Amino acid sequence: MAVELNNYHSKRDFSRSPEPFGGKSPKSAPGLRFVVQKHYATRLHYDLRLELDGVLKSWAVPKGPTLDPAVKRLALMVEDHPSDYLFFEGLIPAGQYGAGAVLIWDEGTYRADGCDDPEQSAAMLREGLARGELTFILEGGKLKGKFALVKMRDGDNNWLLIKGKDDYAVAGFYPEMFDDPFPQKVKPMLATPVAEPFNHPDWIFEIKFDGYRTIAACQKGRVELYSRNLQSFNRLFAPVAEALAGSVDAVYDGEIVVLDEKGRSRFQLLQNYTQGAPGELVYFVFDLLYLEGRDLRSLPLVARKEKLQKFLPQHPRLQYVSHIEEAGREFFAAAVEHRLEGIIAKQKNSRYREGKRGKEWIKIKVALRQEAIICGFTRPKGGRLHFGSLVLGACRDGEFVHIGNCGTGFSTAALEQIYTLLQPLICKESPFANKIKGEEHITWVEPVYACEVKFTEQTSEGLLRHPVFLGIKEKKAGTVCGKSENFTHKNMGKGGNKMSPGKTAGLVTAQGRKDREVTVNGQLLRLTNLDKFYWPEEGYTKGDVINYYHSVAPYILPYLKDRPQSLYRTPNGITGGGFYQKDVSSFAPDWLETYAVAGTEGEKEKLYLLCQNEQTLIYMANLGCIEINPWLSRIQNPENPDYLVIDLDPENIPFEKVIDAARAVRELLDFAGIESFPKTSGATGMHIYLPLGAMYSYDIAKEYARLLAMLVHRIVPDFTSLERSPKKRRGKVYLDYLQNRSGQTLASVYSLRPRRGATVSTPLLWEEVKPGLDPQDFTIKTVRKRLEKKGDLFRGVLGPGVNIAESINKLKGALSGRTV
Repeated sequence: MAVELNNYHSKRDFSRSPEPFGGKSPKSAPGLRFVVQKHYATRLHYDLRLELDGVLKSWAVPKGPTLDPAVKRLALMVEDHPSDYLFFEGLIPAGQYGAGAVLIWDEGTYRADGCDDPEQSAAMLREGLARGELTFILEGGKLKGKFALVKMRDGDNNWLLIKGKDDYAVAGFYPEMFDDPFPQKVKPMLATPVAEPFNHPDWIFEIKFDGYRTIAACQKGRVELYSRNLQSFNRLFAPVAEALAGSVDAVYDGEIVVLDEKGRSRFQLLQNYTQGAPGELVYFVFDLLYLEGRDLRSLPLVARKEKLQKFLPQHPRLQYVSHIEEAGREFFAAAVEHRLEGIIAKQKNSRYREGKRGKEWIKIKVALRQEAIICGFTRPKGGRLHFGSLVLGACRDGEFVHIGNCGTGFSTAALEQIYTLLQPLICKESPFANKIKGEEHITWVEPVYACEVKFTEQTSEGLLRHPVFLGIKEKKAGTVCGKSENFTHKNMGKGGNKMSPGKTAGLVTAQGRKDREVTVNGQLLRLTNLDKFYWPEEGYTKGDVINYYHSVAPYILPYLKDRPQSLYRTPNGITGGGFYQKDVSSFAPDWLETYAVAGTEGEKEKLYLLCQNEQTLIYMANLGCIEINPWLSRIQNPENPDYLVIDLDPENIPFEKVIDAARAVRELLDFAGIESFPKTSGATGMHIYLPLGAMYSYDIAKEYARLLAMLVHRIVPDFTSLERSPKKRRGKVYLDYLQNRSGQTLASVYSLRPRRGATVSTPLLWEEVKPGLDPQDFTIKTVRKRLEKKGDLFRGVLGPGVNIAESINKLKGALSGRTV
């Protein structure tokens, strides 16, 4: 092997390059192995490497491999590589041969075409290589089936990589088809505070930094930095964005800090960074959520960190956060000694739970800290200027309460800055339900700004002892009552106690009561006007709506999670009119999850509600949302819908014709081999859903829906129409394909409708779509029993998506003899 690798060795300086030198015995495998590596050298290319005779025969494929037999890819044969290059990923430093990122794109085993015996297969491959033509079968995660490498006559190193015609061939293939969608506006995973450190072999421990939690999304050379509240940090921390400009496509999670002269992160230095305060701006990165087409959030933490250490760009402003294993108590003692903020404990195998605060990540602070809302200030005394102390509040057990006043920790400059900041917010009323001591000396302000304070303990009255001001945190979005971080005093030693989640209280609407407080999944909710009649004729109340959504929550929530909601509020029932509300920034409590959508030119950003859990669903029902209207796409991929909808909307025509139109749609889709899922609209029409698996943009989905609608109309032109104007389609069923646009919403499956009869948009079996079907049979009273009997008939829409190109080809063949 030494001779074969001379060329490889001569090109590399192994004191600088992380590439393997060779000579290690490769891991055993049942057959010959291959790897395809994505290589960001001077130009992006893919390296195909085939294991043979103890080395890797290697070809550089500029445009990447293809599964399309009609496309031939140029493959340049390069020097043999050592077998342990099969497992190499990482950054080759600038100035070295092949400088750039190398990632494993696909891997698996291979054999000679027509031969299963390993030794005979190797002999055939050896012979084919010498002849300049070898055919082989790849068994990888992405590349499968028959391939050939054919040497060209115009150069010693030029070959063609060709996909054979077999069941794995894909017309129009390109490598990015296998990519996971790039995450959009990720909300960071949060840590639960506890009081004491612990040791455990299944946990790792990191330094807790005192800065701004920051997600960095790097895509095609563009960098977007944003906070946990989705506010842009690009302008504020431009040097960090510049440091990440050379990154591969990736999403990082970390903390932006300013280090003092002793290398400690200090929040006050960070706050004064833009005013020229001393210190070193650094982005400490501790997690990698996405890397070059692969969503890593489902991988164990240690696997994500391993890739992060390999691919974080090398720059003084970017630092990988290392960790220690098991020894949490010793690590915490070192944090105390060095006057650090604290430590973070993480389960080794924890998955990344976006936006969640769970027991897999835990933070132990050297001193207790809390975020508090500034509600006012007191008069200054003695020689102090501007104000004496800040009046602080927080939400505890669902109620906004006073937690004390803070008068220390302010510099002279901070006193002036905070006083100026609060002047436009001065108001007359206290935000607290109960009077507090010394109100006559307080100037109240609107509870808009949050600050961080440290303190020694909480008194029995819930007040903070010895609070010290640390700095203004992010501005709140017009709300005052978010979940307080309760400090859980538990020991989690080796084999010790574990934190158990709170139990969810049952929900029962009280008969004869107007208002009631209930707890859902630990969240206190105040339900109001439960006795108000929403359907006066039928006698159903607001309480009945809340009870309905409580009972169907397990069924409806999978179709609402991560989908922005366009709230349609009918607080006075079906006879009182309703209104749409998209932006919830002015009233939604902090415990609700939201999604920020940039406004169009001249408009401000909108915060959409996300219905992630039962407590949010009940909150929406309490707002008067009889009907639930989610997007067709999720926030992880907002421009790619998870399904396509054909909305059958009748105009002055019996429902029997809607049934006929639905059956025509199904006939067409059956021709194309497309699985579809019908449901009543809950009104007078029907919705037919096709799963897309978020593989296509809204534009593609809309055009595909338009094609299907046109074909259906040509099959049954007498009673269907593509006209948008109701006047032009009277007596017809409108085949509405325009619902498949970004931001459009339809009533969700299992959603009530604010219509006579309290009907529900209900999934159907296709066998039920026949004469005699009546949408009025599916109501607030009947759907729960149907669910108990039939289960969720709609779950298939969340499955694998339609291959649009393949289905169009089938439609061409299937309908070639019909009038279409």
